[in-house]
Amino acid sequence: MEYSNNTPICRRNKHLNEFERSKIEVLSSLGYSPYRIAKMINRSANTVRNEIKRGTVTQIKAGKSTSSYFAETGHIIYKRNRKNCGSKYKLFKCQNFIEHVYKLFYENKHSFDSIVGSCKTNESFAATDMVCAKTLYNYVDKGLLQISNVDLPFKLKRDTKSKRIRFHKRNLGTSIDLRPEIINSRSEFGHWEIDTVIGSKSKEDNVLLTLTERMTRKQIIRMIPSKTADAVQNSLNELFTECGSLYTKVFKSFTADNGQEFSRLSTLEKYSNLRVYFAHPYSSGERGTNERHNGLIRRFIPKGRRIKDYTHKNIIKVQNWCNSLPRKILNYLTPDRAFEDQIRELFYQ
Repeated sequence: MEYSNNTPICRRNKHLNEFERSKIEVLSSLGYSPYRIAKMINRSANTVRNEIKRGTVTQIKAGKSTSSYFAETGHIIYKRNRKNCGSKYKLFKCQNFIEHVYKLFYENKHSFDSIVGSCKTNESFAATDMVCAKTLYNYVDKGLLQISNVDLPFKLKRDTKSKRIRFHKRNLGTSIDLRPEIINSRSEFGHWEIDTVIGSKSKEDNVLLTLTERMTRKQIIRMIPSKTADAVQNSLNELFTECGSLYTKVFKSFTADNGQEFSRLSTLEKYSNLRVYFAHPYSSGERGTNERHNGLIRRFIPKGRRIKDYTHKNIIKVQNWCNSLPRKILNYLTPDRAFEDQIRELFYQ
């Protein structure tokens, strides 16, 4: 049989299959060399040699021992070896790190990514004594940790429904379509997203006013008596007074939804350089940072629970927790630290 002497283009990174092993068995029984077989099945010669060595069985026939390659034997040994492939679990080697994960996850309610990122940044553990966040999630899926998928706040709540932009039914002010790119890119400090969080659906219950700074993810939570425009304006005025002369540099813009409680928000533009923009209806993703933080608040104040049942001290505790959570997008700094760095720059200026 004739064949080319040129080296074939081999199928790289592909394991031999049962059909190819059958070919090797037939050709080797005809006395073909491994090199010749490799040319015919478009494989590396070393691959064929290793396969023949792996699947060769010694048999005794008529008192004589003979060695022959069997495709079935080679495939059984291949499957057995495959079970031992891959990296081994580091669960026992990283036991101290796993205990640290349990503590921060249950006591401080930190995410896996936040825990791993802060440990790397602070060098709390050596790299060989840790596993990555993806590995922790894999351990949860395999039931190797004392944490299940039900315990993960967002794992079972992913919304995959498609979104569409709706037109404004009421015109409360400047549309988000006209918001400058410097705000959209989060490259400038002082631009906030604003929203309200309700507890029970009662007009007698208090409401939380939440503000999130887009660049540093700093969260401000204020309890207000009602979900009205007057209550929102009074709370913002108190906040501006607390900031003193820096308030025009700390608060440069607000992005709000089309709720009636923000109907008077645009009046702030008359008395300062502060700009106000309104997102499209039913487009909470345009204020994604603020909505994400509102979800964090729900860990402590579930839907339907009366906000009046919580004290101002409780609300401050929730606010401090949000601002002390290390964030991957901030290179695992906390929002408090990132916000303080920006305020320090303003003082230097």
